[in-house]
Amino acid sequence: MPQHYARIAFTDEVRQVQQAHGSRTAMQRFEEADFGNDVLGPEEAQFAAERDGFYLATTSSTGWPYVQYRGGPPGFLHVLDETTLAWAELRGNRQYISQGNLAADSRASLFLMDYAHRQRLKIFGSIRFLDPGEHPDLAARLTPADTRSVVQRLSLVHLHAYDWNCPQHITPRYTAAELQQTLDPVREELARLRSENQALRARLAARSADLRDTGVNPGH
Repeated sequence: MPQHYARIAFTDEVRQVQQAHGSRTAMQRFEEADFGNDVLGPEEAQFAAERDGFYLATTSSTGWPYVQYRGGPPGFLHVLDETTLAWAELRGNRQYISQGNLAADSRASLFLMDYAHRQRLKIFGSIRFLDPGEHPDLAARLTPADTRSVVQRLSLVHLHAYDWNCPQHITPRYTAAELQQTLDPVREELARLRSENQALRARLAARSADLRDTGVNPGH
């Protein structure tokens, strides 16, 4: 079974650079590994479905690369089946650079990031657009709840290959929701300690008052 991601990414020029930097032997083993990575497994599907954004790279007809960020609520990127990802394209800044590039060349690269856990899933795929008016059921499935933006088109990615990337140089970052999840136990513990401290202060104040009533100086 061919290693699809390496077959796409490792051009002759890339192999020459790998050879020059001494990594060609290791990368050749990667190329010859016995897994195809052209079908999403449960781990990849769950990872994709949990993202609240990803980077989309396309290439213009003049050869210039272009990278755009796509964001939404967690789950806005849908896994329709083991080879198809999809999302609803909402009205943006109206430059339409990615859409124009894909009209000339449907190939694209997606980077799905989980900064908090230092994970990155790279995807090669080809993208086609559907008219939401012609596919109302799919449009309803892909459109995020409570969105006020106009859905201009539906983007479907046919997977060609994927690869999990090394976490070595991924700087951890955290969303507000991730911070909330981490800080909630700390806040609960702080509230418990504050309540306990107030109770101890009240008991100490009551004891001091009792001692004063008996004529004993609580400071001695």
